[in-house]
Amino acid sequence: MLVWTRRGRLAVLGVFALVVTIVFVAPIATVVAAALAGRWTGPLPSNLGFANFDHVLSGEESASLSVSLQTALLAGLIALVLGTWAALASREAPQWLRRTTDAVFHVPVAVPSVAIGLGVLIAFNERPLLLGGTKWIVILAHTVLVLAYAFSGVSAALDRLDPGYQQAAESLGAGPTRVLFRITLPLLLPALGAAAGLAVALSMGELGATIMVYPATWKTLPVSIFAATDRGEVFNAAASTTLLVAVTLIALIILGRLRGRAALR
Repeated sequence: MLVWTRRGRLAVLGVFALVVTIVFVAPIATVVAAALAGRWTGPLPSNLGFANFDHVLSGEESASLSVSLQTALLAGLIALVLGTWAALASREAPQWLRRTTDAVFHVPVAVPSVAIGLGVLIAFNERPLLLGGTKWIVILAHTVLVLAYAFSGVSAALDRLDPGYQQAAESLGAGPTRVLFRITLPLLLPALGAAAGLAVALSMGELGATIMVYPATWKTLPVSIFAATDRGEVFNAAASTTLLVAVTLIALIILGRLRGRAALR
């Protein structure tokens, strides 16, 4: 640290803890408190209990949670496959083509997600690629949004990868396919796990593009939360949000454990 005195370090840590509490801890704690509240007419909630969670788990929000999880896993998997393929392909391409590929894959990050949703809706709402009114248009929109993170994560890992492993395998007679599946991809497993976790987390909370494309039969939990808030059902929305955060954290923990095992190999 650049602060050398003990008092100065304590002051910096105190400011950091205050900022983290205000920016991260307080909003999440407020949501959890609202999820448990039966009433909130004073400074603190009252009639605490799990009635809101019972209502959410027995209503359409339960189905929406399953939809969100399925969408996130499918979109994350597709984005991971496409992003890895693009990163591996662009690695051998000329420098100008690598820059162009990098710019194209990061376009969804540079524009609002609502614009991505509208573009997907217009592009895939006519034959021969008619996806409108199906779950696949939602999965496609999520895939487009998280693809940049999968691509950039794998690209960064490839840049740090020691080319000596590939050269040694090639010198021993291994072909490109064998090198890819026995050397490159195993070394990329930690980065692939991190990219998958980020893609799933972003997809679970995606709202802007989803509102533009979702059919009534494939409503994600963020859409249900938005609808409940719009109806004034704040406590139910808070319970749904708490469930969304909990399920996302569980998914990330599972992916993190898989990533850790891959890193130990």
